[in-house]
Amino acid sequence: MAAEKQNPNYKVIAENRRARYDYAIEDDIECGIMLLGSEVKSLRAGGSNIADSYASVDKGELYLTNGYIAPYRQAKTWGHEERRRRKLLVNKRELAKLWQATQREGMTLVPLVMYFNHKGLVKIKLGIAKGKKTQDKRATEAKRDWDRQKARLLRHNG
Repeated sequence: MAAEKQNPNYKVIAENRRARYDYAIEDDIECGIMLLGSEVKSLRAGGSNIADSYASVDKGELYLTNGYIAPYRQAKTWGHEERRRRKLLVNKRELAKLWQATQREGMTLVPLVMYFNHKGLVKIKLGIAKGKKTQDKRATEAKRDWDRQKARLLRHNG
């Protein structure tokens, strides 16, 4: 992670922070995304949201649904639709793995983070996740509170 922070091209565009609270992430996978020019320019300006989006396998292809990319003002004539389905790029083996994961009980594909990689290309990290029940969310919250309290105690006593 430290190497990514030092690279001038690496930049987080959008992060789905709620995903780790609502889902138990079992595995994650990096995939490319097919974008229009106006969408890339809008992402460079910083207008996007992946909090309400999800990925799905449809007819042998992987798609990101409901991901928001703000309209790019300078692209008046050749703009883009803000919440269109965007094709995600993975190899066949990874696609088969994702499809098998979604066929299991309660598994879903949740976008965790969208970023520019070290080459300046837009990538999405998808999490293969299982939805948490309310008691699981409470347990996660209690553990986080305890860790915070423990750190506070160590800081004051140490």
